[in-house]
Amino acid sequence: MSENALVPELAVSDWTASRAFYTDLIGFDILYERPEEGFSYLTLGAAQLMIDQIGLGRTFDIADAPLQKPFGRGLNLQIRVPDVGTILARLEDANVPLYLPLEEKWYRRDDHEVGNRQFVVADPDGYLLRLFEDLGARGI
Repeated sequence: MSENALVPELAVSDWTASRAFYTDLIGFDILYERPEEGFSYLTLGAAQLMIDQIGLGRTFDIADAPLQKPFGRGLNLQIRVPDVGTILARLEDANVPLYLPLEEKWYRRDDHEVGNRQFVVADPDGYLLRLFEDLGARGI
């Protein structure tokens, strides 16, 4: 698998918990990892994401801006998945609350609309994930 041109790397407070969340509940696969650094490179279909334990290996700190939960304020990561229902069931079984419940949302794109069946969930550090199925396009 080739790397995407843009691959987010999320600083996480507990690599083991984040790794379990992304693999067991969301459905990502591990492409490779460096456990001694608390690092995993994850894939889900064409989506790619890295998680990295704060304080192990390299941590990208910003002076005078300490990391505070929830991390990633102002950002949500949209991830296309083949079936949101399967992920929703796993999250429900694990008692993980949703940030935004399942919805069908249509967005204007030039002279037509594109649809998403989507929901938003926060990962263990508060990063928001917008998981969606593609509903195709329709005329306006």
